[in-house]
Amino acid sequence: MAEDFQAAVEDGLRLSKRIYFGKDRAVAPPKPPTEMDRSSEHPFLPTSPMVYAVISNPSIVDNPDMPSYQPYVHGKCDPPALMPLQMNGISMEVECYMDTAFVTVNGSWRVHCVMGSRSCDCRIAVPMGETGVEVEIPRKSYSTQFATMDNESDTVPGAKPRASGKRKIDGGTNLSVKLKWSQKLMCHGSQFTLNIPFKFPEYVTPAGKKIPKHEKIQLTVNSCPGTEILSKTTSHLLKERYRQAGKSVFLYDSDVLSWSSSDVSFAYTISSNDTSGAVLLSSPPLLDVDRREMFTCYLFPGNKQSRKVFRREVVFVVDISGSMKGKLLEETKNGLFAALTKLDPEDLFNVIAFNGETYLFASSLEPATAATIENATQWISLNFLAGGGTNILLPLNQAIEMFSDSRNSIPIIFLVTDGADKDERHICDVMKSQFTDRKNVFPRIYTLGIGMFCNHYFLRKLAILGRGHYDAARDVDSIEACFRALFARASSIFLANLAFENLDQIDELEVFPSEIPDLSSESPLVVSGRYRGTFPETLKVKGFLPDMSNFSVDLSVQEAKDIPVGKCNSHDSLYMLRNRSLLAYEMLAKQEIELLTAEAWYSDRKELKEKIANMSIEYSIISEYTNVVLLETERLKITADPAAGRRASSKVNDVKTEEPTPRKILVLRNNGLGFGNLIATEENIIPGFSAPKPPEAGDAYIKGASRCCGWLCNHRCCWCCMGVCSRMNNECANVMTQVCGALACLGCYSCCDSCTGQEG
Repeated sequence: MAEDFQAAVEDGLRLSKRIYFGKDRAVAPPKPPTEMDRSSEHPFLPTSPMVYAVISNPSIVDNPDMPSYQPYVHGKCDPPALMPLQMNGISMEVECYMDTAFVTVNGSWRVHCVMGSRSCDCRIAVPMGETGVEVEIPRKSYSTQFATMDNESDTVPGAKPRASGKRKIDGGTNLSVKLKWSQKLMCHGSQFTLNIPFKFPEYVTPAGKKIPKHEKIQLTVNSCPGTEILSKTTSHLLKERYRQAGKSVFLYDSDVLSWSSSDVSFAYTISSNDTSGAVLLSSPPLLDVDRREMFTCYLFPGNKQSRKVFRREVVFVVDISGSMKGKLLEETKNGLFAALTKLDPEDLFNVIAFNGETYLFASSLEPATAATIENATQWISLNFLAGGGTNILLPLNQAIEMFSDSRNSIPIIFLVTDGADKDERHICDVMKSQFTDRKNVFPRIYTLGIGMFCNHYFLRKLAILGRGHYDAARDVDSIEACFRALFARASSIFLANLAFENLDQIDELEVFPSEIPDLSSESPLVVSGRYRGTFPETLKVKGFLPDMSNFSVDLSVQEAKDIPVGKCNSHDSLYMLRNRSLLAYEMLAKQEIELLTAEAWYSDRKELKEKIANMSIEYSIISEYTNVVLLETERLKITADPAAGRRASSKVNDVKTEEPTPRKILVLRNNGLGFGNLIATEENIIPGFSAPKPPEAGDAYIKGASRCCGWLCNHRCCWCCMGVCSRMNNECANVMTQVCGALACLGCYSCCDSCTGQEG
């Protein structure tokens, strides 16, 4: 898909040369990518929110304000070209809370490349997942909503159904686009780093000296009660405009000559030397299907440098099936090599490669000495050869048998796979029984899913059962980074077997995840849940440390209340920060939907699936049990008296605005991760590629004809054939045409035999 997208954008940039910008030499057309930009691996993939005109007919490409009357272009663009639209303005609001950032981007683009009398489709591309979209154009607006898969119109009261199809946008139209998404912050101890794609290519800059260009970034950092922001670094000139305990607002607002050429990067440190945290309570929203009270508990590891972590016993279980060939396996090996170098000599490790069978580096755990690590590296280079199927249970059982039932170390299984297994529920049952047999510390399972063919909810369920964590690398370029980050979290555990105490007054309690993971020095721990009863004023959390001593901490319990309004020093603007309970809702709902989906897949309970679908609709969060519906709202003006409208009266009282009613115009495909693809796994299809299609009848005919022509060319001189053909009369040429057609049919017959393995 990436290659096809890049090719379409490159075709669009070639078409942009047809656009006429007038005789003023100072007004230059958008600059194409430089040679340095082209030298990158993906020069035309979006590195920021972008909007493209989808051009199938190149003859419609022209300046809508200043036609050039160029010669007509014959032919079509197949596949359609993507012409990047020029951007008129961009603003972004970011709200950071705990380990999550909520991002809202507002941008304005213009269809500058299509004649005013023609129209085209437009495509919005955002280099982030799970994005909500709203689009405003004159007289119409478009938005996305979530709907159940059974009846999408139920979620839109009064919605009018309409035939599915794309919406055409007229040339010269200005589009106002609003994008919303949430993303995780990168964490390292008490330092948090935010990275948002905000690098715009030069060719989206409007052509013209007098066209104003304005950028605005507003960033709100909530460091949670009892903590404070100590230090910060930023990529843009963000200035602090508001501050109170545990909360700061930063602003960048400027007219620019060219759009931002770097991503938004912001890093800050939370003041906490030792383990700390708090609990926030909130009531469910009015339309929430679950009426139980909500809580969010967070623990910060602090920035204590001399903290001791548990000794590690690690078994890397890595998929080397046929679908892992090429760059997927190379990136996985790079991540594995980096992880091995992070082990200490007193740690123990082993490596198991698996497909339909298993291949062990050693029969038992080996000490992570420099010599052993070198031997393991050489073994991986020689034995990680992609091929075969996928059998996950066998290597998991072999890994568990290697661990000693000891209390002074943390056994870790680090599973990496890109495929699905037909016995995934059985695997979960086996792991459950294995864990209950352990008296002290049962093995932690950390899972990394690659691509879209593996069952990500199976991997998440395994991580929940093993008190570990799960991550997904959706594309090949993110495999090594995800591998490194997940292993850093797994190898820095300093507080294990966490549990809540003094909850005697609570009648009902459900915690997400059901098994509380260990606390790592690399990242905070966020646990949410639902309850009925009276929550204590102080929540006690206990666990044990690497020296086997018990640990407990008292967390203050607070109600999530409104954050007060603050006044800025610049332009006397008021900055109303978001309601803290709204942030808690969004954080809890997203985590709850993901964890409940893993449970719904495992238990196959219908009522749980319905609950997830209702939550997805209520909170506008993507799920596996809802579809995304595109709505169109048309704003019309009607006259109070039809006769007045015919008289073209200019009286304001004769005109009123019709109440806009959304209409469902398109049901988009489900954008969830899915529950794996067994067929793709069995056929060893590489993630990111689709299954091969059977040849069309016309293709088989052409292939057969070319095979016959190839046979003739191999046995006769080409110049002789050309000389004979030039001396044929019409009757002989007709006979030869019929003979070639018959020979082509024979070629198709043999081609069908080779494709199907059957005659006829």
